Amino acid sequence: MTTTTSSRVLEHPARDRIRLEDVLHALADAVRLRIVRDMAREDTELSCSYFDLPVTKSTTTHHFRVLRESGVVRQVYRGTAKLNVLRREDLDALFPGLLDTVLAAAEAQAGRDGNGGGSGDGNGGGDGGATA
Repeated sequence: MTTTTSSRVLEHPARDRIRLEDVLHALADAVRLRIVRDMAREDTELSCSYFDLPVTKSTTTHHFRVLRESGVVRQVYRGTAKLNVLRREDLDALFPGLLDTVLAAAEAQAGRDGNGGGSGDGNGGGDGGATA
């Protein structure tokens, strides 16, 4: 676990509180799936500003909140940056093979759609918030 020097602490579900239906909901959105694919590919902590998403800042915040509250990512503050890391170990322990299967399917779909490394149209699945 990462320690922070900031008093800002974000709540995350404990491993045993992560629910499959919440994870599937989080991964069902094109923008959130794009974030997860980027995080899985980079395999390190990434700041929110790392992601070049086709949505407004407030909608980006919403997507990260859904990912955090579902247990897909962990977010910590380091100074003024909010860093994100995929909770792969927790997800693999709870739902063996799920994350790898979803990521492989997303990659295959991107290949069929001609997006190669892309991951969808960024419409966000209607979860609220305007797109840019």
